[in-house]
Amino acid sequence: MQVWHGIEEVPDDLRASVATIGNFDGVHLGHRSVLGVTIAAARATGALAVAVTFDPHPAAVHRPDDSPVLLTGLEDRLALLAETGLDATLVIRYDLAFAAQTPREFVSRYLVDALHVRRVVVGEDIRFGRDNAGDRETMRALGEELGFAVDIVHDIEAAGTRRRWSSTWVRELLAAGDVEQAQAVLGRPHRMRGVVVHGEARGRELGFPTANLSPASSGTVPADGVYAGWLWRRFGRADAEQLPAAISVGTNPTFDGEVRQVEAHVLGRTDLDLYDEEVVVEFTHHLRPTLRYEGIEPLIAQMHADVERAAELLGVARPLA
Repeated sequence: MQVWHGIEEVPDDLRASVATIGNFDGVHLGHRSVLGVTIAAARATGALAVAVTFDPHPAAVHRPDDSPVLLTGLEDRLALLAETGLDATLVIRYDLAFAAQTPREFVSRYLVDALHVRRVVVGEDIRFGRDNAGDRETMRALGEELGFAVDIVHDIEAAGTRRRWSSTWVRELLAAGDVEQAQAVLGRPHRMRGVVVHGEARGRELGFPTANLSPASSGTVPADGVYAGWLWRRFGRADAEQLPAAISVGTNPTFDGEVRQVEAHVLGRTDLDLYDEEVVVEFTHHLRPTLRYEGIEPLIAQMHADVERAAELLGVARPLA
């Protein structure tokens, strides 16, 4: 998939495209439905399938003190978009000057002039242009005026629920520690990406060394608790290594900790040196809430139980004690 950071990187001789627009945070199953329609329409007409997305998230510009923590950083968002089969993604830098454009100015400059759109695919709740003045009917009217068709993909409720697929829903599930249902909405496990940094080495002292993610890691941090999942080295590369892990999120209340941390113990491995390495951590199962233990021995016993339960859920051999 080609990635264009701004319309100045779009080739001048670009052939016709079918485009869709969105933040695509998490690239969940609802997003994939819209992207699937976009790709199918492009393939049927010999056009390029293009996603138009924004960085930073508009909420970070308009509501910097109240913007959501994103499910995926830009790097992972682009990787997930590439997995869908898109031909290209246009990443537009979102700032107040961009936000000041009218709906017509945005469509004319970015979709018509730069991408040569033949068709635009959007969800029912599309909003665009200054003050979010543009909606699906605005897009239809602009299509008639500027010469492109518009497809509206109607909201699809998740099976067995009354909720439409949404990034907000995933954030709510993660805030509740429900990584299993979050995985069902995303169509994959929730992930965080970050560099492994030095912690207080308590895990190593207790016989359970952990990889501590940097506070600057990308991805929403789930609720405090203990999880089963995977730690990936060289994620996305041909030589990627997937390692089973028990993951702790919280402040280590047994030790009166104050700093919230995400730390992953690779099952059965005490030989790994991951410091300064970028890793991806996937959350697949919630094991238990964070608890405070009176003393080290009950904590160690619980950690052994956590590791055994994680191994069982992940379908891997139980590590030797």
